[in-house]
Amino acid sequence: MWRSIISCVLWLSLAPPGIAEESIFKAGFAKRDITPSTATPMWGYGDRHASLSEGVADPLMAKAVVLEVGDQRLAIVGMDIGRGPTAAMMKQIRQAVAEKAGVENVMIAGSHTHHGPVIELTDREGFGKGKFDDAVSYSQRLPQLLIEAIVEAKKNAVPAKIGVAKKNVAWNRNRHSKRAIKSTDPMLAVIRLDDYAGQPIAVIANFAAHPVTADEGMLKFSADFPGALQRRVEESMQTNCVFMQGASGDLSPNRGELTGIQYGEKLGDDVVAMASNVKAETPKNPSVQARVDHFKFVSRVDFKNPILVAAYQGAFFPEITKNYVEEFAEGIEPELTTALINGELALVGGSGEFFSGHAARLKERCDVRDTLFFGYCNGHHMYFPTIEAASEGGYGGDASVAPVEVGAGEEMMNQALINIYTMLGKFPPKETRQ
Repeated sequence: MWRSIISCVLWLSLAPPGIAEESIFKAGFAKRDITPSTATPMWGYGDRHASLSEGVADPLMAKAVVLEVGDQRLAIVGMDIGRGPTAAMMKQIRQAVAEKAGVENVMIAGSHTHHGPVIELTDREGFGKGKFDDAVSYSQRLPQLLIEAIVEAKKNAVPAKIGVAKKNVAWNRNRHSKRAIKSTDPMLAVIRLDDYAGQPIAVIANFAAHPVTADEGMLKFSADFPGALQRRVEESMQTNCVFMQGASGDLSPNRGELTGIQYGEKLGDDVVAMASNVKAETPKNPSVQARVDHFKFVSRVDFKNPILVAAYQGAFFPEITKNYVEEFAEGIEPELTTALINGELALVGGSGEFFSGHAARLKERCDVRDTLFFGYCNGHHMYFPTIEAASEGGYGGDASVAPVEVGAGEEMMNQALINIYTMLGKFPPKETRQ
């Protein structure tokens, strides 16, 4: 509270004359511990089936940043779990944060750790209830924790400065393609948010690599390398760090002989160096714009076929399969969130495991100073391979785990690009697609 008061006083004394309250760029941070308190099925590896967790290796956190200019607000939330919230959770969260904090737009993404909890089970017989009541209870509690973090972050928002740094690093590799030239997205990006006294409010780190460095056989919750990255930044800079996963559908960590913790710490060192050197500045043209697009694509898998459904139940486990089949039976309905901050920073989030080529091409085609892509954002609709990756097949490219129709990812990236140029005033505004 005192920090917020001091920052506001500093703003009154330091802000350039003539800036109206409704034109101030603000940022706030809050977090919640989202580690399950009981044993639940673990998300990420099908071979585990319904095996329950056996403790905690390191805590799982949800960290929220709210950006605000006037009555326009965007919440950016990074979670140490495998995916974004379910559709039902998103509806609940959106309604609550709009009513309680005036936050109309959210980008809530999982880090994609393979040592987080299953969140898809629901309170119905055969869908989780009765057999996995603790997991159902956790899934009901998770949205409340995210709502609390977003509302608190809004309350903590103070006049802020922003700086963005990015560089290409050699910390990831394409795990899918057999082509001579493999698609990658080597960009590590850092957003630094400071108060007017120059103290960091939060650092947001964006990078694409599968968090699969922890031992698959370990049945303990862990944030994997993103957790080590965030801890390194927070200890080094005495601030808050949020990790936002990128388009890592076909990207693995390139860590050599490093352990997962060492790998995360090395990445964290890069983030610290970048965040320490970037200059956070008061935006010249403060603004927060965002929109959400919903799509419906044909599924390459017939989820009404009982033989195929039985195969999925064997690969995973019946209760989680039932929830996915119910969602995907009439088609795949992903979500795209596009935001433009201060006319210079574009943020694009997709509800699935997008292959790196999608993000790399989007960045090439987007004529703003900085473009970041968040995967596993506001939902999870399995893999989104590029057209050429789908033609190669293999895990992540074939229909079994990438049921969405071929070309869906490209269509969504095209829409994101149109959205950004519309927000920049290059195209006349259009109604949000339904």
